[in-house]
Amino acid sequence: MSADAATADEALPAAPQGWRDYLELSKPGIVRMCLITAAGGLWLAPGGFDLWVWVSAIVGAALCVASANAFNMVWERETDQQMMRTRLRPVASGRLAPRKAITFAGVTGAIGLVVLMLGTNWTTVALGAFAIGSYVLIYTPLKYLTPSALVIGAIPGAVPPLLGWTAVTDRIDLPGLVLFGILFAWQIPHFLAIALFQKEDYARAGIKVVPLVHGDRVAKLQAIAWTQALLVISVLLTPLGVTGNLYLVVAALLGVGFLVWALTGLRKQTERRWARGFFFASLIYLPVLTLALVADTIFFK
Repeated sequence: MSADAATADEALPAAPQGWRDYLELSKPGIVRMCLITAAGGLWLAPGGFDLWVWVSAIVGAALCVASANAFNMVWERETDQQMMRTRLRPVASGRLAPRKAITFAGVTGAIGLVVLMLGTNWTTVALGAFAIGSYVLIYTPLKYLTPSALVIGAIPGAVPPLLGWTAVTDRIDLPGLVLFGILFAWQIPHFLAIALFQKEDYARAGIKVVPLVHGDRVAKLQAIAWTQALLVISVLLTPLGVTGNLYLVVAALLGVGFLVWALTGLRKQTERRWARGFFFASLIYLPVLTLALVADTIFFK
């Protein structure tokens, strides 16, 4: 196929893909990561195992996260068209009409909150509603106004482990807040890495990210600061009596390794290469930390 023909093909409206478009609308990768952390909160919370509570919390959290992501894709459909990594999303590409996407987002969110209401408690329902509302109505529009939106968006993004905790306990207390803090602090270096190796995309879309507004070095310094915070927050679960020494050792080693990688970004090197490596390190960090948490409570508590 010639280059001209390929360009012409890209200009044609994308063909609908049925249920796959709705699945992509929910951002399954983000949903999966949120469910891992929600399960961690459920696992650690005192009160014993209740299958109905677990299923309700997991399903309800998944639907709430999917709803927020779908609303986000509708809101950002025009800017998504300007970015290479997002231009093929269902609404941006024209495969899915905005009206259908809004309906999916609204129904998904409503069902998610009802599931949480029937299977958990009002504290957890309130957290689910807060996560959807703040992500869509506060974080999404702020992305085009200030790079501080990253920190604000990390608040609803960190709700899933706290939601898992409150589903069992029906209260917001210190261990639950530490779980919230771990995911909150993790998100910021994670998304700073994305902003560094995708900054040209963000520039085309008019999104205010730290590297574009304050420069790459400031973005790296912020990543270092938040990685340090993550190290400190992550080890607090052991002094609180929630986890034992296995988790403490793994959390400390992971945190130090993540911090060392962040510090290497200050050396003169290809920004994109370092940022991609740091991004993939963040993807490894969170599941391994969660596995250590589960293993610790199974074998040593």
